[in-house]
Amino acid sequence: MPSQVISGYVNEKETGKPVPGTTIFIQERRQGVTTDREGFYSVTLPAGTYTLSASHIGYLRFQQKITLPPNLFLNNISLSQDTQLLEEVTVRTEAPDQQVKQVALGVTQLPIRNLVKMPALLGEVDVVRSLLMLPGVTTVGEGATGINVRGGSIDQNLVLLDDMPIYNSSHLMGFFSVFNPDAVRDVTLQKGSLPARYGGRTAAVLDVRTKEPDAEKLRISGGVGVVSNRLGIEGPAGTRKVTFLADARLAVNSFLFRLAPFNIRDTKARFYDVTTKVKYLPDERNTFYASLYASNDKLLFSSDSLLSVDVAATRTGFDYQTTNGSLKWLFAVNKRLTISLTGVLSRYRSATSVPDSGNAFRLQAELLSKTGKAELIYQARHHRVSAGLQATYYSLLPNTLTPGPVSNLNPVRLASEQGLEAAVFAEDEINISSTMAVVAGIRYSQFLYLGPAEIRTYLPDKPRRPEYIQERHVIGDGGIVSQNGGPEPRLAFRWSLKPDRSLKFSYTKSRQYLQLVTNTTAALPTSRWKLSDKYIKPQLSDQVSGGYFHNAGENTWEISAELYYRWNHNAIDYRDGAKLLLNNTPETELLQGRGRAYGLEVMVKKSKGFLTGWASYAYTRTELLINGPLPIDQVNNGAWYPANYDKPHAVNLLGIYRPSRTFTCSANFTYSTGRPMTVPYAKGQLYGVPFPIYLDRNQQRIPDYHRLDVSFTWEKNPAKKTNWWYSWNFALYNVYARKNAFSVFYKFNSYAESTANKLSIFGSVIPSLTYNFKL
Repeated sequence: MPSQVISGYVNEKETGKPVPGTTIFIQERRQGVTTDREGFYSVTLPAGTYTLSASHIGYLRFQQKITLPPNLFLNNISLSQDTQLLEEVTVRTEAPDQQVKQVALGVTQLPIRNLVKMPALLGEVDVVRSLLMLPGVTTVGEGATGINVRGGSIDQNLVLLDDMPIYNSSHLMGFFSVFNPDAVRDVTLQKGSLPARYGGRTAAVLDVRTKEPDAEKLRISGGVGVVSNRLGIEGPAGTRKVTFLADARLAVNSFLFRLAPFNIRDTKARFYDVTTKVKYLPDERNTFYASLYASNDKLLFSSDSLLSVDVAATRTGFDYQTTNGSLKWLFAVNKRLTISLTGVLSRYRSATSVPDSGNAFRLQAELLSKTGKAELIYQARHHRVSAGLQATYYSLLPNTLTPGPVSNLNPVRLASEQGLEAAVFAEDEINISSTMAVVAGIRYSQFLYLGPAEIRTYLPDKPRRPEYIQERHVIGDGGIVSQNGGPEPRLAFRWSLKPDRSLKFSYTKSRQYLQLVTNTTAALPTSRWKLSDKYIKPQLSDQVSGGYFHNAGENTWEISAELYYRWNHNAIDYRDGAKLLLNNTPETELLQGRGRAYGLEVMVKKSKGFLTGWASYAYTRTELLINGPLPIDQVNNGAWYPANYDKPHAVNLLGIYRPSRTFTCSANFTYSTGRPMTVPYAKGQLYGVPFPIYLDRNQQRIPDYHRLDVSFTWEKNPAKKTNWWYSWNFALYNVYARKNAFSVFYKFNSYAESTANKLSIFGSVIPSLTYNFKL
């Protein structure tokens, strides 16, 4: 009997938004699948009549009779919200049994409705900071840009918003993320087995998707908070075939920095971001998307405490902005084959300025990338095949220093950089049997560093230093300066021991051709980006991981344990005292060697009931080995040493209590080992001026970090059918006013005596009150 395909999308009836993670079950054959991130499902069955059911926690169960072959090309399903359900999905990350049944490891999906229940700094729901409650995700400290995933640096994470790369994911120097929570649908963090369609980074992928615009009616939403004010609108544009959303966020106050250390307390700051999306659905086979994201931060510090240029200044200004746009076309060729075409333009600009007349200057940098991607997905009975190709062109202007009208400084313009990264990829998810499944993929990438560029040759048997340059020659515009690349195999395997438990294994190889080079603990918005070239080789990573996953109590409890080990090649670190910002020969300050990251992640999660939450523990180590042929090219005498973001132990506790439909109380506690630091080994004097003497790098640690936050939310009763919905959120950040150390530094007096000083960003409890509404 020939097989037939029934496929379609599962949407929320009230809003038309997709419902990922819905379980589609065929009762007569005891066969089931789960919808993907777009709410799409596909089931292959022999011809006949069946009972199809669709279920997802928080929605009423859907059931219908289907006959194959179907009369319709797609069998779309609409789920109604269960407003009587008190066991709301407050910490659900995937479908109830998704962690057991999916093949991939280290994948966490967080719908935005879960994130809004978690305590937040100053009441601002934050996509990136919320991820810090997951095992294996850390940061070097409060106010630091980006996250460190399984011991990776922040630039080793590929951050995407509707396929658009985000090169700086933070507002206000790292206090908040650039993602407006009102515009976000869900967040997926992939830190273990990476799908073949992702490339260019060696640690993790953070994929943020905006919500689908409402197709039924015009809706307005927003919020008034301590940090920012938000306003959004969505709905049909005259017809249900064209829908749109536009969400804006604006912060114009500077009070947050008054809680910070004295030297940045008088900082003036403001930011905005705008997220827009247009969806055009001409027929059931074609879907078009157009997305735009723009953000801008402006800060003015009353001192030169964060200045990276050796200029004394009374004030320092930072101005950085992101402008991204994307176009996407989805075409369903037939019941089995779907094709997508995507074009993306991303631009990140940063500027540092000093207005003092004698030392006035403006330091500007820009990173521009243009990406084209084509992908096809073919669904067969036991296979789900995806394949495609991708190309990205990079244009990088590292830094240009422009003096003021009467400044004493000289202009500096670093050479621009150009590169082309191209890749082809293919992947097949194979259901071998009811208990075994494999995802096998391959990605092959090539990177061309393009001219114009100056090629420098250094004297043999000498360190790579400016004074040892032997000769120079120039490669013309468009010429190939260097070429790197190779295969990136990916493999994941799942073995279901029982329906509620499974074992998994994965291997992932990845290459990275773009890196953020900075020798500060927390990267500044003006930190320098660098393409791989003749001197700076691409970073390579090989990661193996394995895990045990178990659901108990009818999917009420989820238990998981994962082990991983990652080998890094061409890992980057810096010479002591390296200066990178205005250096036209950065290869003279950069060192490359080996790296390793390994650890254990354990998590217990309760997903049903009035009280939900999770507890997690992670043991994570990250170490580097920089052992060049000459002593000047070695770090820590050529021995292994901890990376700046190595934090071995981390514990996260989250509890959410919802006794009624109108009140929610939540609390989280986090603890982590202090990050590494380098302490002076001895003191010396030169012409009466004291100075520290450092030997081994990162052999001591700052004090351990721990913090407790609580949050209370009152919202309008959903049983009262009115157009206006609202909620109040009151939160306390750092409840017991812990003075967590961001860094420890040493000061010397005229007698060469030193004192240790601890810098804390927040040393007191921080309350907040936020009002949210929807119309």
